[in-house]
Amino acid sequence: QLQASGGGLVQTGGSLRLSCVGSGFTYPDYTIGWFRQAPGKEREGVSCIRSTDDSTYYADSVKGRFTISSDNAKNTVYLQMNSLKPEDTAVYYCAADFPVHYSGRYYLRHPSIMSYWGKGTLVTVSS
Repeated sequence: QLQASGGGLVQTGGSLRLSCVGSGFTYPDYTIGWFRQAPGKEREGVSCIRSTDDSTYYADSVKGRFTISSDNAKNTVYLQMNSLKPEDTAVYYCAADFPVHYSGRYYLRHPSIMSYWGKGTLVTVSS
């Protein structure tokens, strides 16, 4: 089970931190990713992190602005979003896949292969 939170309304250039709390993971090796879907657009990968080595991957559109991290003790993955732009406006979802079959880059490009999805949290960036 995954639960995302932390969305809200922010001005251009502002920051938000999203949280994804997971439970029921039975495999030590899993990937958790953040994906987003803007109105009228397909769902796209934003960032993901692998549990075994904390390796991270980012979409080009968010590199240098977003940071993904994990707190294993809290079963939580965070997405720190800085320098937000209006084009970042979307519903953000966290998702997981385990055991891990693919690279982080592949997961970001193919959201449909993620096995478990949480409900989304809306991020709105005003201009």
